[in-house]
Amino acid sequence: MARLFDAFVMVDWSASSTPKTGRDSIWIGVNKRDARFRPTFEAHNPATRAAALATLREVIGDLRRRGERVLVGFDFPLGYPRGTAAKLGLKSADWSGMWKFLADNVVDKPTNLNNRFAVANKANRLMTDQAKPFWGCPAKDAQTWLQSTKPEHTADLPPVLRAAEIATQGKGKAGAKSVWQIFGNGTVGSQAIVGIPVVRTLKAELGDKALVWPFETGWKTLKDADVADIEVLFAEIYPALGDVRPETGEIVDRAQVRALCEHFLRLDEAGKLGEVFAPPKAADEAEVTIVETEEGWILGA
Repeated sequence: MARLFDAFVMVDWSASSTPKTGRDSIWIGVNKRDARFRPTFEAHNPATRAAALATLREVIGDLRRRGERVLVGFDFPLGYPRGTAAKLGLKSADWSGMWKFLADNVVDKPTNLNNRFAVANKANRLMTDQAKPFWGCPAKDAQTWLQSTKPEHTADLPPVLRAAEIATQGKGKAGAKSVWQIFGNGTVGSQAIVGIPVVRTLKAELGDKALVWPFETGWKTLKDADVADIEVLFAEIYPALGDVRPETGEIVDRAQVRALCEHFLRLDEAGKLGEVFAPPKAADEAEVTIVETEEGWILGA
């Protein structure tokens, strides 16, 4: 049975404002075949997002030269709750409009110093002219349209959670957090703000050899024919969905990207990975359209 992918690259992102390695920093896990075609794992721990982009270029470039198709997963939302782009008044009221808005506004220096709070402040001004829906920042970074405390999320706003985040709730777990919260333990809002422009850059460099799931592939079971003409597929991942068991002395972040690489590899070798790209049976046509055009989905949710 043919595999969909030859290699797997899983990325645990960080919105840190200073260079950082070790726990709670950027980890890039790579699972690829060695000279004897045996799966081997390697991990990279770049100190900055600029260094991470350089590492991803190098890793993906090496795999492409080897003629290998690669699944690249990022642990932050690649889309925003339905209606966000329209609320911002963007020309393209879909995922691509949001990606362009962030790429046009985010300034992320090689030192990791970035303007993510200013971007959230601007987004709030454009959407509501109030300090919502984005919220959360250190007191020193509070601005007119961005405050440290959680605002009331009113009915005129895009939803608090995407459908994908709702799907991770339950079974005793809190589930994925809202993209609107951009500061605090376990939040992903800031990672999305500074992370999406990086994915957009990589995709632009790869041209028609890369697609973003589910926006460009459709939210469906993927078959070999669906990825036959590409070399890279970008997807959103959520490490908490997997069974992570750190090895002796292994940092949890490293263990998470390793476990995800191994998880998707096992599914692919069993011929079951394609099914993971499909929607839950309960999803109706309207839900599929929203996920494919705006919200995106978490692989495996």
